[in-house]
Amino acid sequence: MLKHRKEHKKVLMSTKTNNTISSTRPGKRVTIKEVAEHAGVSLQTISRVVNASQNVADETRQRVLQAIAELGYRRSELARHLNQGRSYTLGAVGSDVGYVGTGTFLGIARQADALGYSLQLKELSVTHTEEEARNVLHGLADRLVDGILWALPEIGDNHAWLDSGLLDEIPVPVIFLSMRPRSNFTVVAYDNFEGGTLAMRHLIENGRRTIGHIAGPLNWWVSQERIRAWEENICHAELSFDPTRLTAGNWEASSGLQAMHTLLDRHPEIDAVFAANDKMALGALLAAHQRRLRIPEDIAIVGFDNTPESACFFPPLTTIIQDKVQLGELATRVLVHHAEARFSHLAPTKIDTTSLSQQLFVRESS
Repeated sequence: MLKHRKEHKKVLMSTKTNNTISSTRPGKRVTIKEVAEHAGVSLQTISRVVNASQNVADETRQRVLQAIAELGYRRSELARHLNQGRSYTLGAVGSDVGYVGTGTFLGIARQADALGYSLQLKELSVTHTEEEARNVLHGLADRLVDGILWALPEIGDNHAWLDSGLLDEIPVPVIFLSMRPRSNFTVVAYDNFEGGTLAMRHLIENGRRTIGHIAGPLNWWVSQERIRAWEENICHAELSFDPTRLTAGNWEASSGLQAMHTLLDRHPEIDAVFAANDKMALGALLAAHQRRLRIPEDIAIVGFDNTPESACFFPPLTTIIQDKVQLGELATRVLVHHAEARFSHLAPTKIDTTSLSQQLFVRESS
């Protein structure tokens, strides 16, 4: 009986010894110091093993690997990266207005992950002040991000702070999405004038001669570019131009409905409408149906953005394809290129503005 108790006590002591760290530190990360103590070697030896150095005896290496396995040690990638002076983290700043959209951030997240980077996301109002922009930029820089993607759409003067020299205070590269091209700033964007031109040429080449435009909010840069495409292509085709054939919405379907009724009240003779996004085009389709106009026989309608629902409109909507996932992916690759050049002490390839190609998707509405 005494012998049995001694053996039982011996087993308990052995179990306690082998599980000391996991049982007394539940939920805590095993440290490299604890691995060194368990294996009976120095911290430098542990570091050599986890970094695959050849300057370690085989017997010692096996003892360290066994200790790592027994304790469940996991190397801290963040600590390793910070020792290199970088975090392999990117900052991304967006807003809640929906233009840049989830597709862009999906592209950013996918590409960052593929390139071995994590993300820190920040939300900022499109009507932010220069001080708010400074706080966000410095906040991300203080968290040691390797670069920043500025994904706020350009509205009014909300990018005026770029002329203040604020970016000179930020030690990491900043890449801009969907803003007006500016010298000495790297911009990744779609050419909205080109996209509008694709829509207008399609209508003109199909015999439309009196074309109205439902614009987005007039203080948005993307709206202004699509308006410019509407006006210049009418003039280029030597068609009659009338500024009252333009009315603006707010990107929502209800505003497109109201804008279409306004256009038809002013100009019942119009035979086509170019809407600056698919949601407003949906409202325009409803207004045309309410007035018993045949689409496209009486009036053709073209949208913009190729939202997934546009194929299910009645009739299915002709639109311009802008792949927002691709936009996010490309912007991330450009940012990583600049970040890698900075940490390699090399000059990045000179890039001012990168424009992505877009396509016309013809459906029954035109």
